[in-house]
Amino acid sequence: MAGALGSCVNSLEEVKQTASMADPGIEKGKDVEMFYSENGNVKMRIRTKALTRYVTDAPYVEFNDGLQVDFYNDSLQIISKLTADYGVRYEKEMKTIVRSNVVVVNERNEELATEELVWDEKRHIIYTDKQVSITTENEVLVGNGLEADETMTDYTILNPVGTIKIEMNDAETDADL
Repeated sequence: MAGALGSCVNSLEEVKQTASMADPGIEKGKDVEMFYSENGNVKMRIRTKALTRYVTDAPYVEFNDGLQVDFYNDSLQIISKLTADYGVRYEKEMKTIVRSNVVVVNERNEELATEELVWDEKRHIIYTDKQVSITTENEVLVGNGLEADETMTDYTILNPVGTIKIEMNDAETDADL
């Protein structure tokens, strides 16, 4: 028993050597869950399998293994969800960029899909100049570029393409763009 316990103990020299190998400007975490609040109210929860925070003059956090974000209203109900394969958050700029298989689902169950999305925390908006598709209950909207509020409930596709139904004088008409 004493031999088994003794084999699990590291010498002080081994601990010092391991600590000296760590980069003091890099913080890493696995299976991380973070909460962000604004004025005392939880606004979002981020979950990731791994993150790396770079402590520099312009600190940033990378989510190399993807991330899942839940956005909350003041009653702590989830009002939208975001998933992406990669993300980077620039702390001083209060800006997050997510890339690769980006999906946002809002409270109306409308789904935005794109390859890149920027979240400007100061302005409380999300935007992209990449191709987007939004799947609603009745249609799929496609275009290049999008601007929306951060919960994706009020959005504008900047350059829509495809067939769009327009109501004119109580009659539906298809218009090709």
